[in-house]
Amino acid sequence: MDNPQTPEKTKEESAKTLSRRDFVKSSVATLSVAALTTGCASLAKTTRQVPSTPERIRVGLIGCGGRGTGAAIDCVNSSPNIEICAMGDLFQDHLGKSLGKLAEIGDRLQVPPERRFIGFDAYQGVLACDVEMVILATPPHFRPEHLAAAIKAGKHVFMEKPVGVDPEGIRSVIASSELAEQKGLGIVAGTQRRHDPCYVETMRRIHDGAIGEVVGGQCYWNQGKLWVIPREADWSDMEWQCRNWLYFSWLSGDHIVEQHVHNIDVINWAMHSPPVKALGMGGRQVRTGPEYGNIYDHFSVEYEYPNGARVLSMCRQIEGASDRVSEHLVGTRGTADPNGRIDGKKPFKYSGEGINPYVQEHADLIASIRRGRPLNEGRRIAESTLTAIMGRMSAYTGREVSFRWVLNSSQLRLGPERYEFGDVPVEPVPQPGTTPLV
Repeated sequence: MDNPQTPEKTKEESAKTLSRRDFVKSSVATLSVAALTTGCASLAKTTRQVPSTPERIRVGLIGCGGRGTGAAIDCVNSSPNIEICAMGDLFQDHLGKSLGKLAEIGDRLQVPPERRFIGFDAYQGVLACDVEMVILATPPHFRPEHLAAAIKAGKHVFMEKPVGVDPEGIRSVIASSELAEQKGLGIVAGTQRRHDPCYVETMRRIHDGAIGEVVGGQCYWNQGKLWVIPREADWSDMEWQCRNWLYFSWLSGDHIVEQHVHNIDVINWAMHSPPVKALGMGGRQVRTGPEYGNIYDHFSVEYEYPNGARVLSMCRQIEGASDRVSEHLVGTRGTADPNGRIDGKKPFKYSGEGINPYVQEHADLIASIRRGRPLNEGRRIAESTLTAIMGRMSAYTGREVSFRWVLNSSQLRLGPERYEFGDVPVEPVPQPGTTPLV
């Protein structure tokens, strides 16, 4: 295997530096927005027929935090004859805790020491192993390069959302998705609502005209506090930021991208398209301490879609305020909550089977691989992630922005030039009217 890094390596040895230019090796040509405005068909829920003794699929895990570990468990529980065979993370303690948790899957965990990798290049070690599929679950900043490397290596991919934090990364994800299509490789993203039969059936009816033309809507992710990692005395800027990654825009994209992308993706799904423009606002009113990095604690964005429909997007992470996580659509002949309810001339309330969509998304990917027709969700999750990014860019700068400009012309790139355990100054909290639109 190329450049293996075993757990026995010291922090100094495993903290080899990688330049951003090395990390993002290939430039991506300007892409036409017209190619991105084609709608994504809803995923039909069907009964999967797989062989009684299906071929084994060996899976590598890149990013061993809580979400990556949970995704690995969901993956092996989704389908027969799945094994976790290689693991990589930036931190030794993350990998160790993940191994302990994964013990619950028994002999489906097959990761000897020589297939455990630590450091910024841990993903390279996992991809060099004999695995057919990888789970990408590092902080979102690293997703575009990890996806590009996985597709180049010929691996099927399950990747957590979001899939980037800036337009440069999204252009890379689109290019990787196109290459995956050419190579017959599968890509499924962690937007599990697309694999929930409640959403799928309701969305099918919406697309069949149950509420007429969609002319407006709202989507929300308003909740209280999330985890925060206090800084320890011996941690460098880079180590602390990577451990406390939710609160630094270069790593997470801010919570409108990292979390609210779920709801934004549902709206894009309903509209068969990303929006054409966005005007947003937000701020940092409660989470003002240094432990909260440089992100906002609330956003509100108006998105306008190609047919003129306007959708309000709202997200907030403030303790003690009202919670709301939902989507709502207004049509010319009714209204809908895509999570199972339609009111109007063709009312509907979902009463079918309830499943765990976190497991079903893996089952759908694996079944498609075994059928020889791998799913490829790369383009549509890139669209939805860029929709969230453009909302953040508008709120940060106070400027209205268009999807076409953000996709094709924005030169915004977040993150340090080099990946090493050292100084990484925190960018100032954005100020609308002052922060430039790049």
